[in-house]
Amino acid sequence: MTSSRRDGDTWDAASGVGATATMSAAVRAIATRADRSLFADPLAEPLVRAVGIDLLTRLATGETPPGDLVAGLWIDLAKVRGRFYDEFFAGATDAGVTQAVILASGLDSRAYRLPWPAGTVVYELDQPEVIAFKTRALAEHGAAPTAERRAVGVDLRDDWPAALRAAGFDPARPTAWSAEGLLSYLPPEAQDRLLDTVTELSAPGSRIATESKPVPRPGDEAETKEGLRRLSARWREQSFDTDPARLRYFGERNEVGPYLTGLGWSLDGSTVRDLFAAHGFTLPEHGDLGMGDLRYVRGRLGETGP
Repeated sequence: MTSSRRDGDTWDAASGVGATATMSAAVRAIATRADRSLFADPLAEPLVRAVGIDLLTRLATGETPPGDLVAGLWIDLAKVRGRFYDEFFAGATDAGVTQAVILASGLDSRAYRLPWPAGTVVYELDQPEVIAFKTRALAEHGAAPTAERRAVGVDLRDDWPAALRAAGFDPARPTAWSAEGLLSYLPPEAQDRLLDTVTELSAPGSRIATESKPVPRPGDEAETKEGLRRLSARWREQSFDTDPARLRYFGERNEVGPYLTGLGWSLDGSTVRDLFAAHGFTLPEHGDLGMGDLRYVRGRLGETGP
């Protein structure tokens, strides 16, 4: 059984929090195979195959259909979420930002698949084993970065700003930051500390994209945990033993959007419900695990208007 989070825990792409990144990549592969018109990540499938988790490989390659193992909600969510972050980076670079930082990059392949303008530097931060695995796997696949990629193997609970600077990061230049699918895997105080540090490292004109979850209503978190555990039970029947509910941090925390606004970021964004409606997707009436009210936000620092 998957153990709960603890101080100093580590992982690779096949274990713990790292396995959730592989799960996300498998869903991106399913979404890419189903319809490339909104979002496509052609490197998701080879990365999942390289990790070697049998169930996720079968799902990513199409050998096993999603069925009730991966609900349509998660596939459509992968499309709108992927599109949101792709458009965020495109907008930042169109505005002249030439430095990007992908926090907890996992199996994110944007440094390899987006059309970055010449001179763009993309920093990827994650656990050393995750960074080393992805770099090796994509090289063996024959993929090459489309920007100057600087991989930084560091735990975000350690002195990651020092490691980022050592890799060449310049805090005097505007930066495009992404924290995709990250914050629920941080304790509440660590979430705030991360956002504080990102702000401190950001020159005026910097941009940020992440998710902002509203303060849960009574019973919401219990419903989310139960839904995740039902899904985990189905995966265990396929010999994939993981429990995302035990890997997240629940409980009271600051809502990200208002917190970033208080730090001086000008934000806009859309809820998952709005993004689904805009792209013609249907959100389930029940069992969405609170995803409908999740808000994808983007913002600028030191400038008016997002």
